[in-house]
Amino acid sequence: PDLERLRNKVIVPLKKNEIIETLHKSPFMIGGEYLNEDLLKALWTGLNAGFQQEIKKHEGTVESFIKNYSPDIHLVGRVYFHLVENKKSKEFPFAFLATYSTGLNKKGESKHLPLRYALEEYDHDNRKLLDLLATVQLAARESRLIAGILDSGEIFHPLSWSSGKALEFLKEIAFYENCGILCRIPNWWKGRGTPFRVNITVGETSPSHFSMDSVLSFNARLLLGDSVVSEEEARRILAESEGLAYIKGKWVEVDPKKLNQVLKAFEQAKQAESEGLTLKDVMSMQMGARDLFNDPSQNSLLEVSNGEWLASVIEKLRQPEMIKSTRPGKDFKGVLRGYQQNGLNWLYFLHSLRFGACLADDMGLGKTIQILAFLTLLKKNKAGCSLLIVPASLLANWQNEINRFAPSLKFFIAHPGVNPESREILKEDTFSNKYDLVITTYSLIQKYDSLKSSDWYYVILDEAQAIKNPGTKQSRAVKQLKSFNRLILTGTPIENRLSDLWSLYDFINPGLLGNIREFAEYTKGLNDHPSKYSRLKDVISPYLLRRLKTDKSIISDLPDKIEMKTYSDLSKKQIFLYKKLVDDIGRALEESGGIQRKGIILSSLMKFKQICNHPGQYLDNKDYNEQDSGKFRRLRDLCETILEKREKVLIFTQFKEITTPLHDFLKTIFNREGLILHGSIPVARRKKIIERFQSKEYVPFFILSVKAGGVGLNLTEANHVIHFDRWWNPAVENQATDRVFRIGQTKKVIVHKFITKGTVEEKIDMMLEEKTALSENVLRSSNENWITEMDNEKILDLFKLSL
Repeated sequence: PDLERLRNKVIVPLKKNEIIETLHKSPFMIGGEYLNEDLLKALWTGLNAGFQQEIKKHEGTVESFIKNYSPDIHLVGRVYFHLVENKKSKEFPFAFLATYSTGLNKKGESKHLPLRYALEEYDHDNRKLLDLLATVQLAARESRLIAGILDSGEIFHPLSWSSGKALEFLKEIAFYENCGILCRIPNWWKGRGTPFRVNITVGETSPSHFSMDSVLSFNARLLLGDSVVSEEEARRILAESEGLAYIKGKWVEVDPKKLNQVLKAFEQAKQAESEGLTLKDVMSMQMGARDLFNDPSQNSLLEVSNGEWLASVIEKLRQPEMIKSTRPGKDFKGVLRGYQQNGLNWLYFLHSLRFGACLADDMGLGKTIQILAFLTLLKKNKAGCSLLIVPASLLANWQNEINRFAPSLKFFIAHPGVNPESREILKEDTFSNKYDLVITTYSLIQKYDSLKSSDWYYVILDEAQAIKNPGTKQSRAVKQLKSFNRLILTGTPIENRLSDLWSLYDFINPGLLGNIREFAEYTKGLNDHPSKYSRLKDVISPYLLRRLKTDKSIISDLPDKIEMKTYSDLSKKQIFLYKKLVDDIGRALEESGGIQRKGIILSSLMKFKQICNHPGQYLDNKDYNEQDSGKFRRLRDLCETILEKREKVLIFTQFKEITTPLHDFLKTIFNREGLILHGSIPVARRKKIIERFQSKEYVPFFILSVKAGGVGLNLTEANHVIHFDRWWNPAVENQATDRVFRIGQTKKVIVHKFITKGTVEEKIDMMLEEKTALSENVLRSSNENWITEMDNEKILDLFKLSL
């Protein structure tokens, strides 16, 4: 009725508690990390505006408008049922009144009158009276209570009710509301749940030693609402009351069967007090994945809460900014941003509690530098040797970052393909503590007993989704490693798939989410019981730190453009071709001079770039096997994360011939087509290609040649830029990057500059970085002619492979 009067002026508010509840009960899904208060408000406002526009155009009633969309809907009527306490009467402690809304008061609000006035208002219009009472007639078909007071005419008068009749009414509230009657009832009945329950408070004080398996003392209490009652009081209530009972200043529904179950659960909880509970048990019980009692009906009456000490620990884990700051080792060469310092504090706090951790910061926020700061802190505290397991494509990246930020760390690359001397060391029984860090790959864990038999201080997994499938040999081998503690890194939201979530948590904190069978059983009913999502989030959140580039708390701490060098190793095939080309150039340079020499150097430079990209490009064949190129493997790592986040990426190359192979490769990752733009594409067609990428359609990747796509284009739908091969001129690369980083860009932009370790790519990059051999004029030069000015010795030193 109010809606009919307001029509297109209606504004339906979205309440704060509704927002919180929606966020907490939202299911795990791809893109779920972007679901926040601002987004919900925007969606709600959009729905409200949409309704206002449509109803303004509609010529019929609001009811007819709504029924056009939902023919089966039963709209709320104008009748209200009110139940209030009557504290003046012990015999009839409740009062009932039926009212109806009619017209507006001076404030423009609905005016309510007792239902008897409707008899006067519609004295000469039976049809309107019947319309008004339609919802009451509907309720009377099923409710003996409403049928009785309607037939007798009592519904038109105030009524005094006993507690028994009030309870009968309250139990039918949901039915009345389904019939379209609005009910106004005491707050103590709303969301009451079970009034009596058993509460277990765990972790009031700190244990002497702490880990997931530490036994915590607990205290069992019997609660009525928020008030503690003794067992004697509860038994007296059981003996004296039935229906509604007035206890401790409030009305409570007393169900003898349920109260007996509560008392039985309380007795068993008191018996279990002497044994204590592990933190692992507590978390699983809070989630609902593990029970304290064998009887399921008793477990439903049990709630587990954190005591003062444990609550403060959990609060700090969920809010790292509350944790006391700690400094990395003195030899750490990096500068941590504010949120990265918070990340280090969080890691060290978890370390002090011996909890496993998942650092899941968004790509580009610096997970690596936080881990290196943490490792220097462990070194300062004389910790043992840790093991870092990474995909093979990331070995070069970690090696470079350690040399840059933590050169004091004694590290060893345990991978014969990258470090041949490691072959013999890997055959030894165990690794000694002469290193701070050993770095290896997932595939080698199964191969070498020395990795499996060593006692590691930490086992750290990068791109930890490699163990997301708990049934694989690789996952089982990694989980069998022995260590003091465990840590994982991932840029992918781990909540996207629940089986992945269980496997990763089974590694960092085994048993926290129960075993795989218990977890599967728990997650079966998630869609039917959204509150289970809320409980699961509460359990996993203390051990998961994920900051997004869109987070208001860190956005001011970030540059608008995050540039990073992304390193890859050469494959065996690339190494063979690269070395052969170096030998060929050495001979050619000895026999040439002048223009010919210059031509040899520049053409060789292009050939080296082609080899670093992919042997298939250099050999001019169609064999673009992923395993033959370190860059292709690294590209997969990055793009899998971009896909998970449904973001878009530009890939720049100076070679037209590799654009199609790159497209075909990326298509296997994104499972959809991308776009290509190079100089051979007609200008008229380019406009359509760009418009398609800039549209709301999810076109995940766009491959461009630097010359064709480097200037004059607006491609702000992407927020990732990958320079697949280097132009070696900052101005040209920046022009290409600025296709994304320009006015209209609302997201943080991440720029990846691919560099192949030990090759001419890395050496020229170092020269550009240090500017040791180059003047500003050279840096601003648009070509690579400056390289030809070097003598033969320097040229060969630049070209030769340094592994």
